[in-house]
Amino acid sequence: MPKVTQLVMNLQSKPGVLANVAGVLSKAGVNIEGICASETAGRGKIRLLVSDAGKAEAALKAAKLRCGREDAISVTLENRPGALAEAAQKLAQAKVNIKCAYATTTGAGQASVVLGVSNVPKALAALGG
Repeated sequence: MPKVTQLVMNLQSKPGVLANVAGVLSKAGVNIEGICASETAGRGKIRLLVSDAGKAEAALKAAKLRCGREDAISVTLENRPGALAEAAQKLAQAKVNIKCAYATTTGAGQASVVLGVSNVPKALAALGG
């Protein structure tokens, strides 16, 4: 269960914004491996897990798109009812706050989950990583 770096962008929520970000990264040869995008009060927050954070940051900066970095953890869980609940409970018992979560699964086997947490080392220890 590795520590990962996600890029965080706060942008206006309007048509074409995500297309622009994805296009900039595509032209730079950067693959988007995970994404969490949400909207609040007309603003969008995008968290991206990418194949090359440095290359992505440079490309976004050249396109005049600001982004920050945020440490997170990537967890592989069984794809079954209760797996996320068990991991979240371990983090709660360790007093680690989950600030964001996004996941993917192919329907069987395992699920890949990215968790933005308040304390990465504590979270890794709580989950046995």
